[in-house]
Amino acid sequence: MATKIRLQRFGKKGKPFFHVVVADSRSPRDGKFIERLGSYNPNTNPATIEINFDKTLDWVNKGAEPTDTCRAILSYKGVLYKKHLEGGVKKGALTAEQAEAKFAEWLSAKDGKIEGKKDGLTKSKDEVKKAALAAEAKKNADRAAALAIKNAPVEEVVEEEVVAETTEEAPVAETATEEAPAVEVATEEAPTAEESNEEEKA
Repeated sequence: MATKIRLQRFGKKGKPFFHVVVADSRSPRDGKFIERLGSYNPNTNPATIEINFDKTLDWVNKGAEPTDTCRAILSYKGVLYKKHLEGGVKKGALTAEQAEAKFAEWLSAKDGKIEGKKDGLTKSKDEVKKAALAAEAKKNADRAAALAIKNAPVEEVVEEEVVAETTEEAPVAETATEEAPAVEVATEEAPTAEESNEEEKA
């Protein structure tokens, strides 16, 4: 019987949740399985993976073939690396203590990466929140300024307009008074021209 380590889909539409199981390769995806090894939730960031490490390693050593996604999950959790180190111990390339030390070092490095990613995500979330709060504060300030302009007393504005109109009309009146003497001068000059014509005719 060919066994596979694969995912069984659960959850609702658009929010899938998977169980990692060992099943016969001929059985349906969500059908009968031999053993449940853990779960995988891709909805969180980073994805939540819970696996029984020893059982999974045992099944991999027995020859259970993981699917592509399960291979990535097992590699992420270190199951395949542990199998690789055990192979090196069997061949005599490493001692069991060296293999354990290497695996512990790998685990600590992996945990550091995961924590770094989580810290980066929380920082980016905080920055996004701060930017949103700053944008909202600016928007509220703009609204308050617009309301202050809208609710400002209208009488003062009208008085200022009246004063401005009177100041504009005053120079017009002055120019009119200045032009009036010029007209009178022109009328005075006109009779003198007529008189001069009459004198010429005489």
